[in-house]
Amino acid sequence: MVGSEDEHWLDDAAGRLVRPYTVSNGRTRPTTKMELLSMVMATGRLPRGPLEPDHARALNLCGSPTTVAEVAAHLKLPAAITKVLLSDLVDAGAVSTRAPGPAADPTNPAVLETILNALQRRL
Repeated sequence: MVGSEDEHWLDDAAGRLVRPYTVSNGRTRPTTKMELLSMVMATGRLPRGPLEPDHARALNLCGSPTTVAEVAAHLKLPAAITKVLLSDLVDAGAVSTRAPGPAADPTNPAVLETILNALQRRL
């Protein structure tokens, strides 16, 4: 849903040309509680009215279950701003969210070891 008309918001050399706080209209708190490891997925329903470019990009990234952290990384936005965008989509019924399960507990040594092993394989 993001077309070539949206490409003027990014510059290869300079990066994002719009400040993150303008993307969320100055809002820093989402209306839906989400954690970085919360799973988000598109519901198939589209919100009424046109989507802002960053909302459309976020919705496109939610075609399959993904975490808030992954969406933020792909959008190159701070997690707080990404949560605001995603909560807008949740409020519109376009995205659903699910809290991370116990297997995603960042204090669980097994989870930390799995992450460390995955990072070492990638480096």
